[in-house]
Amino acid sequence: MSRLTLISHALCPYVQRAAIVLMEKSVPFERIEIDLANKPAWFLAISPLGKTPVLRVDDAAIFESAVICEYIDETTSPRMHPDAPLERAHHRSWIEFGSAILNTIGGFYNAADEVSLAAKRDELAARFQTIEAHLGEGPFFAGRDFSIVDAAFGPIFRYFDTFDRIDDFGVFDETPKVRAWRVALNARESVQIAVKADYQQRLQTFLIARKSALSARIALRFGPS
Repeated sequence: MSRLTLISHALCPYVQRAAIVLMEKSVPFERIEIDLANKPAWFLAISPLGKTPVLRVDDAAIFESAVICEYIDETTSPRMHPDAPLERAHHRSWIEFGSAILNTIGGFYNAADEVSLAAKRDELAARFQTIEAHLGEGPFFAGRDFSIVDAAFGPIFRYFDTFDRIDDFGVFDETPKVRAWRVALNARESVQIAVKADYQQRLQTFLIARKSALSARIALRFGPS
């Protein structure tokens, strides 16, 4: 078996995707965290985009989370992608939709004022209403089987565990299926242990440093840092 090393950042949701897939398959791997604000030269040598995650497979390196998850799925069992090509493409499409949600989340926590924050909140609610219309009976995206789509959305919902402590933004008020999916993913062991125990505190510290409208809400809720 190849030696796998996942180059990570503590808060990166894309790293979490890869870690969840590896753990779902019970694949042994080492995890190395780096500081993206002070990227080591060895990391830049194997990550042309300068982003995490990177998966080292023995002496070779693979970058971009979608590619990493596909490689893991193709080389280890059980398969997490559907066998049928059209269904598999459907899953890949929703993984990309998850990446679009992550971009909107970035806009939400970086919003400079309350007007911009409310607009991003509405955009998030609309995106989850879109996926609500495509969810079945659950508990996971495609029913009983945990897939790579679930691995992609577990880290997305984790942001809201922190956002919900700050204020009631009501993003999921109109999406009962999404709420149930969120509960199911939060209960999954691979999702829970994809981050360290201090993740929420580290995320809150990161959010405060944005000096955004959300940062101001944190100060109101918890007091100045």
